[in-house]
Amino acid sequence: MAQSLASITGTVLGGFNVPSATTTRRSVLTVRAQQDPSDTETSSRRAMISLVATGLASASFVQAVLAEARPIKVGPPPPPSGGLTGTLNSDEARDLDLPLKERFYIQPLAPVEAAQRAKESAKEIVGVKNLIDKKAWPYVQNDLRLRASYLRYDLNTVIAAKPKGEKKSLQELTGKLFQTINNLDYAAKVKSSSEAEKYYAETVSSLNDVIAKLG
Repeated sequence: MAQSLASITGTVLGGFNVPSATTTRRSVLTVRAQQDPSDTETSSRRAMISLVATGLASASFVQAVLAEARPIKVGPPPPPSGGLTGTLNSDEARDLDLPLKERFYIQPLAPVEAAQRAKESAKEIVGVKNLIDKKAWPYVQNDLRLRASYLRYDLNTVIAAKPKGEKKSLQELTGKLFQTINNLDYAAKVKSSSEAEKYYAETVSSLNDVIAKLG
């Protein structure tokens, strides 16, 4: 009888309803659910306060760094037509209407200096043998094309300054040289070691003939 009474959800005592354990748990959950939004709002406020404090600290740090920064001294621009290394042609107009490969981009030199730079370019071209032996074909092509651009430009400068009687022979040797360089470039493109060896030897021979004419 006592167990039956204990299982009843509500018991009347003196006219008052005593809630059961299940009803009590539901009430507690209801109260907690009602309190959750306020807890969330409190957490949001705390997070916002934390962000503001972090921002103020960062701003203070930046101000301290800027306060200790030293001013950078900026000098005057270089005079026209040079003044600093590599700025000789900095104020020269570019032929923007020409195709990209025909635009001027190599710094011009006097014929004597151009001949010297041509010899340096020739040495660099001879040096691609190490890359050929390693079968590093993209590097072979890159080095050839870079050095050939300088070499062609400088040889044109030297040829233009030569007497009329010497121009034709040097032009013919130059044409043969760049044909062999193109062949070597193609051999590197198709990754043919045998063709690369063949045209490398021809390129070195043609280079020697051209450099001999430069004096």
